[in-house]
Amino acid sequence: MPRLGENVNSVFIVELKCEPGQQINAGEILVSVETDKATVDVESPVTGKIVEFLVKIDEEVQPGMPYVIIETA
Repeated sequence: MPRLGENVNSVFIVELKCEPGQQINAGEILVSVETDKATVDVESPVTGKIVEFLVKIDEEVQPGMPYVIIETA
């Protein structure tokens, strides 16, 4: 999970925007997360195929924690 702000120590997953097996391009939205101040969309850092989400809705996630496996060519 990327750091979403200097004072954001954790976020909660509110929506998975893609499904395993789906092709995704860098910059497309993977998940929506909620901080203590806002709901934020998190973009894919790479182009590839989603293999697996490592998080579930309502799960608390810290910056730097793996949240998705994306297979790249």
